[in-house]
Amino acid sequence: MMTLHVFNPEHDLALAANLNNFTSPRAGRLLRREYGYLPALWATADDVVLVEDVVMAEKGFEQLTGRSYGRFVTKEQIAPLPIAAVDVWGWDLAIRAFLLRQGIEARLLPTEEQIATIRDLSHRYHASRILAQLQGEGITGEATMTDSLDGVRMQLDRLGRVVVKAPWSSSGRGVRFVEGALTPADEGWMKNIIARQGSVMVEPYYKKVEDFGMEFVSDGEGGVDYLGLSVFETSNGAYTGNVLASEEKKMKIISIYIPKDLLNIIREKITVLTSEVFKGKYQGPFGVDMMVVARDDGDGFLLHPCVEINLRRTMGHVALCLTKISDSKIFVIKFA
Repeated sequence: MMTLHVFNPEHDLALAANLNNFTSPRAGRLLRREYGYLPALWATADDVVLVEDVVMAEKGFEQLTGRSYGRFVTKEQIAPLPIAAVDVWGWDLAIRAFLLRQGIEARLLPTEEQIATIRDLSHRYHASRILAQLQGEGITGEATMTDSLDGVRMQLDRLGRVVVKAPWSSSGRGVRFVEGALTPADEGWMKNIIARQGSVMVEPYYKKVEDFGMEFVSDGEGGVDYLGLSVFETSNGAYTGNVLASEEKKMKIISIYIPKDLLNIIREKITVLTSEVFKGKYQGPFGVDMMVVARDDGDGFLLHPCVEINLRRTMGHVALCLTKISDSKIFVIKFA
């Protein structure tokens, strides 16, 4: 069975826009062109990977892995292929419409209703609901949804310093840091987000020490499997790279701050909670971003176990695939 794989890194923005005809910003288009070969990491020998430039993809994949891959195709080459399944970075209306225009049969794609369900589950509110069920000793984290500036001000008055986030946004975008009082620029930005997306999420500002995540896959029938840890770097909230290392080494990095037992408990709880939420609604890989934060009194660290949930592949999944074919030394691969 031949599967067509597609890397659509603009997915988060397309999901927020919720349009069939979505034009990705230049940065997204460049990422797709430069790293379109990434699905070759998990594609099988019978599959094909859609890229914009076959020669460029072959060179990029070989530079990254030291291996060759000869199953890259352009959109002009899709039509005659016996494609039986489609696997994308993330499902949204724009990638569905694009694939239909290339002649992919609608029966191989999720319906618009199914994509609407994925979009709803991707709203940060659902992550906040799971976060609330993960609270306990050594755990921190809260997020409040509001549809008004007064709601934001209420949280700001209570907390003093907050992070305001759009319900749907990509890494480093759709995030505003506010301290003391809202500026006119803050108010304009939030009014715009509320008008377009219906609400904003307000969270306390945390003294972050380490970014990491856990990667999973849902079978869509109530089964969720844990795939591994993701230790990554960010700059001003935007993803910059992933550490490639064995699970043991990644666990050592995190367990400097957070006990292994607590990490294992959180992993099992997330597996159970997401299996209930995603049953009959989402099939595919997903990632849960987390962070280590310093206690306010300076005495140790706390775990924020659910900063956000990405219902798509993540660079953490890419890192897990790369680790299998690397020598498991710790290094960082940059994608931004």
